[in-house]
Amino acid sequence: MSGSYVPEDISALLSAPIEHFINTNVVILEGDKFTNQALNLMKERDVRSILVSHVGEVIGIVSKTDILFKVMSQGRNPGKVRLREIMTSPVLAVDPHNTVQETLSIMDKHVIRQVIISAHSAVLGMVSRDDIFEKIHMATVSTAHTAIKGTPVCIINPKAIVYMKDVSAAKLTCPYCESPFDTKEGLSSHIDRLHSGSGVLEGDVRRMFE
Repeated sequence: MSGSYVPEDISALLSAPIEHFINTNVVILEGDKFTNQALNLMKERDVRSILVSHVGEVIGIVSKTDILFKVMSQGRNPGKVRLREIMTSPVLAVDPHNTVQETLSIMDKHVIRQVIISAHSAVLGMVSRDDIFEKIHMATVSTAHTAIKGTPVCIINPKAIVYMKDVSAAKLTCPYCESPFDTKEGLSSHIDRLHSGSGVLEGDVRRMFE
């Protein structure tokens, strides 16, 4: 998969070309090969599926799940079951310029977890739903980091905002965040809780309201 693309946010990621997510670690085997050969290659190349070909042309796909449910769970010998017997065909392919959102929609519509990325009848690689979701998670974390990058001056309990709409009626105001308070005790407690170490001598600030 392309490692150079770093999503700025989820919106940018979903509108990005799917070519940024191509996994070029693709294994292709002829359909007359046996499933045990496919399993060995999957382990060796650390992939979750094998593309099945016939005379050099991709005609299907076999995943680890296919082998588990179509071979192992039925007590069949993987050394005697050929890939063409259990492959899923045809294989869906998308253009590298399709967006991530379009590719996810295709996967959802056909209830599949991965697609081939193809251009001019050539297989460029594959993209899986898990790979895309991993990037979406990265974008979510990046967005969260951006949101908290600044230095907030004050944190106010959202439940308390309702009771503080009329600032003009307040007797005292926080010198840091302008939150209103009715008593000196309330203001003092507020400063202790949220503005400790803000750079102003709190004792001096409190004396301003005495």
